[in-house]
Amino acid sequence: MTTDMLYKLLDQLNLPLAYSHFKNPQKSPYLIYMIDDSDNFAADNKVYHKINNFAIELYTDKKDIQLETQLEELLDAHDLYYEKYEAYIDTEKLYQVRYET
Repeated sequence: MTTDMLYKLLDQLNLPLAYSHFKNPQKSPYLIYMIDDSDNFAADNKVYHKINNFAIELYTDKKDIQLETQLEELLDAHDLYYEKYEAYIDTEKLYQVRYET
């Protein structure tokens, strides 16, 4: 999956969406996505096939299980495997739910 493809996929949720960060503070809920790392396939000492792993971060003022479910159903519908992590950012007073694909 490319960053453009992921953008188009996440944009279906109709939430503010940005790569890496927003230039200005956003009202939650909003989404951030970025390349987290890569698992490239090598052959003959060259990158034969590029594989980017993405991080998708959902930020909300309060725990929003319905919105998490919508995001997870979208990822599931496109056969994207993910691991899910959650944290509360006290300084921002926001919940962060991170999906690593």
